[in-house]
Amino acid sequence: MPLNKQKIKEKLEKERDLLVEEMKDMGKLNPETGEWEAQPEAQDFPESDQNDQADRFEDFESRSSMIKDLSNRLNNILFALKNINKASFGRCEVCGKDIELARMEANPAAKTCKKHLES
Repeated sequence: MPLNKQKIKEKLEKERDLLVEEMKDMGKLNPETGEWEAQPEAQDFPESDQNDQADRFEDFESRSSMIKDLSNRLNNILFALKNINKASFGRCEVCGKDIELARMEANPAAKTCKKHLES
């Protein structure tokens, strides 16, 4: 069964939009660098002690890590959307064979087949 690129495109666009919304809750897009940056959670009161400051720092570190992971996923999706109409789309970047249909349905931004997943 051939790859339904329209269905894949719709799935990629939906995931892109969900990721952007999730990232907006944790940070902002820096217009100068084009990269997402974590923002500390807004507080209505000044930090009163070191424990509050430590909690806020820990939350910021967590947000930074999540932004990094989500940003990587978003970049993969944007790359897939940019290349979806190329003949190489849906083919493993390592061996050139078609990526398994089940893998493409589960991860439409996949760049490799299952055999080369860790490459």
